[in-house]
Order: sequence, then C-alpha cells, then structure tokens
Amino acid sequence: MSSATEPPSFPPFRTFLWAGILLSLLGWGGLAILVATTLPTLGPRWLFFFLLLSALSGTTLPVAYFVNLRFPTNPPADGGAIIREAVMVGVYVCLLAWLQQGRVLTAPLAVILGLGFFIIEFLLRVREVSRWKPREPVDE
Repeated sequence: MSSATEPPSFPPFRTFLWAGILLSLLGWGGLAILVATTLPTLGPRWLFFFLLLSALSGTTLPVAYFVNLRFPTNPPADGGAIIREAVMVGVYVCLLAWLQQGRVLTAPLAVILGLGFFIIEFLLRVREVSRWKPREPVDE
C-alpha cells in the first residue's frame, strides 16, 4: 500500500554499466579497425562519426550516472536523462571533430558550443523538475 506513495528512485547502475561497456567496445574497437584498414572516403567518414559517437557515449555513460548520483535533484534523474547527457557529450565531440575536419574549429567556438549544450541540458532538467508532482497521500 505504501508503494503507491513512494517517490521515484534512482535507477540501478548495473544497466548503465553493461550499456556503457557494450557501446564503448563497439565504438573504440570499430574506430581502431576503421582507422587501420580504410581510406577516408565518404562512407568510412560517416562511419567514423557514428563509431566516435558510440565510443564517447558509452565511455561517458557511467560518468553521467555518477555525476547525477553525486548531485541529486528532486525528483532524481531517470534513465532517459542520464542517457541523454552521455549522448550529448558524444554529439558535442563529434561536432568538434566535424568542424576540425573543415578547418573551421576555434577555441572560442568550442567553448560557445559547449556552453550551448550545457544550457540546453540545464533547461531540459529544469523542465523535468518543474513538471514533477509528488503524489498526495490517500487519507483513509
């Protein structure tokens, strides 16, 4: 009967650990094979960005979990928010690699893009926290 009024709990680490290991192995292993065996034509170039996104997202998934565990919010971050934060890191680094490939990347541009991703994540978290409503206990 008390389970209906319990606040949401923080997700277990085990699921994020296995997902992070799988994504990291796929990404870093694929990048090693791709760089060692192919020429940078159009197909391998897009595969490079996909594998880089996978490698970095998988590597930062446990880090994002522990950052959210160390700095809790009310309600606690759900699995979707943790995965979104890890994927945002991957997208940010892939964007930097893409801009560097075109020789457009500068340090101020990298900082501005990083701040933009941080602001987007901050606003998404504020929206999630503001929409959460605790359940009212039922008086019997």
